[in-house]
Amino acid sequence: MKDYYSILGVSKTASPEEIKKAYYKLAHKYHPDKGGDKEKMKEINEAYQILSDRDKRSQYDRFGTGSDNQDWGGFNWSWGRTPGADSAFDFEDLEDIFSGAFGFGSRGTKKKDLKRGNNIKIDFEISLDQTLNNIEKEIVLKKFVVCSRCAGKGSEPGTKSNECPTCGGTGEVQEVKKTFLGSFTSWTVCPNCQGEGQKPESPCNVCKGEGRVRGEETVKINIPAGVDSNQVIKVMGAGESGRRGARSGDLFIRIFIKPHPLFERRGDDLFTEALISFSQAVLGDEVEIESLEKTKLLLKVPAGTESGKVLKITGKGIPHFSGFGKGSLYVRLVITTPNRLTKVQKELLKKLREAGL
Repeated sequence: MKDYYSILGVSKTASPEEIKKAYYKLAHKYHPDKGGDKEKMKEINEAYQILSDRDKRSQYDRFGTGSDNQDWGGFNWSWGRTPGADSAFDFEDLEDIFSGAFGFGSRGTKKKDLKRGNNIKIDFEISLDQTLNNIEKEIVLKKFVVCSRCAGKGSEPGTKSNECPTCGGTGEVQEVKKTFLGSFTSWTVCPNCQGEGQKPESPCNVCKGEGRVRGEETVKINIPAGVDSNQVIKVMGAGESGRRGARSGDLFIRIFIKPHPLFERRGDDLFTEALISFSQAVLGDEVEIESLEKTKLLLKVPAGTESGKVLKITGKGIPHFSGFGKGSLYVRLVITTPNRLTKVQKELLKKLREAGL
């Protein structure tokens, strides 16, 4: 036999109010829509069905069952409804119940900011060398912009907005929901004014009361040095304009770095190759290479260098996104073998071979 008191975490002398409070707390924790355990929620609901009913609780306390003929170990369950033809219970109502009973929300918690403009997400491609410095770009976005006729107010110039008669200017209306626990009152967005509390006396002829119209806007964006592929830059307020002067959405820019023909980026470090001759590898030398900034760098090749050796140049990589310091440049030395030799070169190589080289 299941111990329903233990399932709800209450004593056998718990009052109906304590049982109800324990149930709400556990339901909030294990409700599947909140990432909880569905099977655990079934068990909790089963326990509450028995202990919240005076007659069933009495029978359970006396005989270990909730009714004369029902085997509660094989509890019949249909998710989203409780047993009994007249006890339909939508667990979405829990949010409203919790709101009133335990302060998980309050009046206005579910009221959405329906006037706020939508966010905009775009992809933006730059070259690898552009990551070396802060760059400023201007882009043109097609989106909702503020209506120029009404300046975003939504009403014809010279007219005013009136208090919504449905909600009395609050932007919310009461909604009564009936559950197996009884009737509960919640607050929802006013369907007449969409939560604004005001309605234009005479809607704007251009935007039809929206306060915004479809258009284009040039937006200036700043891309910091050191940015990497898939990083997202947020420009607050550069999204679509809100309704009737409400806050605009934001602009999110995802960066992509174009591949470079000579340099490969790994984090904030750069990797490249430098070709050297056999004599430079054997005797050592200084070779000139070009950096990503297109400046010339002198690279000291040690005597006896083997093909594939990697040399490091500190501070010639990509700037750290934090703004402090730079990565390094790693140069892989590759010894080249000439396809064609002059007669003099051939003779010299023969002599070197004779000398054991």
